[in-house]
Amino acid sequence: MNVSVVIPVYNSEKMLPSLVGRLEPVLKSLCTEYELILVNDGSADKSWDVIENLALEKNWICGINLMRNYGQHNALLCGIRAACNEIIVTMDDDLQNPPEEIPKMIQKLEEGYDVVYGTPMKEQHGLLRDLASQFTKMALKTAMGVDTARMVSAFRVFRSKIKDAFVKYQGSFVSIDVLLTWGTTRFVAIPVKHDIRKFETSNYTFKKLFTHAFNMMTGFSTLPLQLASILGFFVTAFGLLVFLYVIINYLIQGGSVPGFSFLACIITIFSGTQLLLLGIFGEYLARVHFRSMDRPSSVIREMTGNTTGERSDQK
Repeated sequence: MNVSVVIPVYNSEKMLPSLVGRLEPVLKSLCTEYELILVNDGSADKSWDVIENLALEKNWICGINLMRNYGQHNALLCGIRAACNEIIVTMDDDLQNPPEEIPKMIQKLEEGYDVVYGTPMKEQHGLLRDLASQFTKMALKTAMGVDTARMVSAFRVFRSKIKDAFVKYQGSFVSIDVLLTWGTTRFVAIPVKHDIRKFETSNYTFKKLFTHAFNMMTGFSTLPLQLASILGFFVTAFGLLVFLYVIINYLIQGGSVPGFSFLACIITIFSGTQLLLLGIFGEYLARVHFRSMDRPSSVIREMTGNTTGERSDQK
């Protein structure tokens, strides 16, 4: 068995040495061939300098420096494509995903699954962040179509051959969890420890999580279009009922229906619904437009360490 660990890095210069120090003994106890791919996602601090130094010290570390900040999932996709071992592990750079939990996840993978998620026993986030996470997981369930979506996390272990299903994907909107469903349906989640972040605060804010969930729903699912159709149907039915009410009232009473404010409300409802539906259609058209431009998910500025894919005899 050989393992590749892929970690997107953003403003984590203080945490990287500790992360590598805890990860190394875990990998040594698991297998003889392993690698760590650190993808610097446009960090504003000295994270890339730290990665270069670590790669010089240890030949099992590969560093990838992106041209700018593309986002966590785009950076992950870049690292996954560079991975050369049969099992790939993804995790955060903030040590909230304990490296010591990796063996338990790989053991679960060997039971016949293709993807294993490490679900936190207890998340260490604020109320807004937790609500945003739940909303994101609901969006994931819609896009992925599997029950495990409610238990996904950045801590994943999966078989490398799954990436063949999305190796040619070039869209700028990336969700690793959705892309994994393109290659398998054998998902499972197990509880793992979730440590408190030691330095700084999480870079995943409520706004970023909400935007990611929205991109998933419009980029990998037709649910919004289906909801738009259903909404349009019910609003049209409501309009017809109002029209019938006006006609019947006229036939019975012989006069018009009083109440300008009532009619104004009906017009406002219809106008708002039309704008909502046009906005949803516009989101899908925008994604078709960006896809036709062949905009890459990421661009590499430089690489460091052993980039040949042969990282045996680690030190």
